[in-house]
Amino acid sequence: MTDLAPLPPMPEPVRIGLVSVSDRASSGVYADQGLPALKNWLGKALNNPLKFDERLIPDEQDQISAALIALVDVGCHLVLTTGGTGPARRDVTPEATLAVADKTLPGFGEQMRQISLAFVPTAILSRQVAVVRGNCLIVNLPGQPKAIAETLGGLPASANRAAVPGIFAAVPYCIDLIGGPYLETVDEVCQGFRPKTAIRSRAR
Repeated sequence: MTDLAPLPPMPEPVRIGLVSVSDRASSGVYADQGLPALKNWLGKALNNPLKFDERLIPDEQDQISAALIALVDVGCHLVLTTGGTGPARRDVTPEATLAVADKTLPGFGEQMRQISLAFVPTAILSRQVAVVRGNCLIVNLPGQPKAIAETLGGLPASANRAAVPGIFAAVPYCIDLIGGPYLETVDEVCQGFRPKTAIRSRAR
């Protein structure tokens, strides 16, 4: 096995696409909460310099798919969506995401529902998916800021349950595998997991 190339002296810049899907927020009925929640959590969880490309769009499948394609085309290696993943007629984010996929990653959706089931039985109604398009990982997240943080970061152990890992622990290694930049997590927020053979050291 060849040795992994060392990391550069500073963490690599990462371009992340953020898509909030909401008819009412996109039309100005109320302020969007999804984009600020995503930026806040990612800013705490990653040591890499981050550039965000943001979209606030209605629940229209064609518009969602077009936004995802555009974000991948401009160089995003991670795209996170929020909203539009329930069973209601206007909830079409999963369909729009699957329409642009090269590969699907069912484990992300399974783990997101597992986290939400710790709080509400209606978590089984959530239809979040994760896919790969080119060398970009696209993940659907829930719409509420609290649920976004719990889904990404996981749940600590309590008297009533064991700790539940968040999905972001698997994101850095997934992006390694699809040819993206090396994401460096802040362990106090979310410790990314990599096999020992995939861990790279800082260049000196």
